[in-house]
Amino acid sequence: MNLRKKPKFFIPVIISALIISTLCFNVSCKGDVSVEETASASEIIEGKIEETEIETSAERMEEKTDEAVEEESVEENKKAVESKETTESEKEVTEEAMKIESPAFKNNEMIPSKYTCDGENINPPLKISGIPENALSLVLIVDDPDATAKTWVHWTLWNIDSKTVEIPENSVPKGAVQGITDFRVPGYGGPCPPSGAHRYFFKLYALDITLNLESSATVGNIEEAMKGHILGSAELIGLYKRS
Repeated sequence: MNLRKKPKFFIPVIISALIISTLCFNVSCKGDVSVEETASASEIIEGKIEETEIETSAERMEEKTDEAVEEESVEENKKAVESKETTESEKEVTEEAMKIESPAFKNNEMIPSKYTCDGENINPPLKISGIPENALSLVLIVDDPDATAKTWVHWTLWNIDSKTVEIPENSVPKGAVQGITDFRVPGYGGPCPPSGAHRYFFKLYALDITLNLESSATVGNIEEAMKGHILGSAELIGLYKRS
């Protein structure tokens, strides 16, 4: 009877041993798999981090490139504006540079009597500057807009050499032509106002042509011939009142 009960005793022991062995095996395997999976996950995470860092670096480089392009564009626009302003400024200087002056009197000041009907009645000395480089000739018209009946013409002179820088007193530049004035004769006629102070305009014009006019031409003929050919102009105003 005792020998029959022994197998019953050993069966639970064997089953328990098997269960313990199986559990140990499972634990061991699960442990190994967990480590491998953790390592693999770590590598993937590290790879993702590297990819993210590369992408972030690329984005920063792109942003810097965009900023550099924008700064360069702004700088170019600034230079273009400055260049334009400089060009416009130079243009204004060129347009305002043409001048006619006199050593005998300043603009809007009294003309010495020497150059009037009360004196020697000769033309005053004149200085010319700033003539456009492409000018071929100059025209000078002297008149009095304060005359009673009309603007009185005192002197007309055309085909003056464009390189002329001075017209001395009592002289006519070589090659220039004098026209008929309101004194009904060619040449200079000085200020001679009947009363009060008058203004005398010395008007200089730069032309891109020479005028094909006879010496009998009037101021109207000159002005008509100049139309469409004036490159620049300047004027000097002198005053005179008879004592």
